[in-house]
Amino acid sequence: MIIAIDGPAASGKGTLARRLAEYFDFAYLDTGKLYRAVGLGVLRIGGDPEDEDQALDVAQNLDPAQLDDPDLKGDDAAQAASKVAAIQSVRAALLDFQKTLAAHPPGGKAGAILDGRDIGTVVCPEAEAKLFVTASVEERANRRHKELLDRGETSIYERVLADLKERDARDSSRAVAPLKPADDATVIDTSQMNADEAFDKAVEIIQPIYSASARD
Repeated sequence: MIIAIDGPAASGKGTLARRLAEYFDFAYLDTGKLYRAVGLGVLRIGGDPEDEDQALDVAQNLDPAQLDDPDLKGDDAAQAASKVAAIQSVRAALLDFQKTLAAHPPGGKAGAILDGRDIGTVVCPEAEAKLFVTASVEERANRRHKELLDRGETSIYERVLADLKERDARDSSRAVAPLKPADDATVIDTSQMNADEAFDKAVEIIQPIYSASARD
């Protein structure tokens, strides 16, 4: 079984996806880390994340071990990720990795959960369950601002808000795999939800599908 979870930055989709993977004992892939790793890799060689040749070279030589780099959580990696993700050849290079994990979950797991921007629309359109997790940009900026402060990093709310608005515009308007809900996705707005409430709502949606899949 495949569960696709999409949504904009700081919507809570990553936290939700990890909890669901643990609950259902499924494999989990944060696909955003793939793009963050590529973007950060370009920055580290002094390159431009919008340069197709540089970004593609990093994507084609990506080591899965790089997905554990703590610097992937930083804003520099996030901004660079949004830029390299708009490059079609980079997306194509990373698509096989994502599709393979979804079709053949590691560790003998009975299913996989992938979260990102285009899982339900492009990577796994065949997914049995599709969620689009969102929240108001102001609430998402609050969450990201608090997250940065909790990590001991300097953060200015207005700057975080402006960055998220810029990323939303870039992710939603790009020609290749724009951020949008799949036609058959269930939208969960977490603006007024805490993590437990979002989790309960997601399980309520997925459990019947999972049970039916297990019977088949």
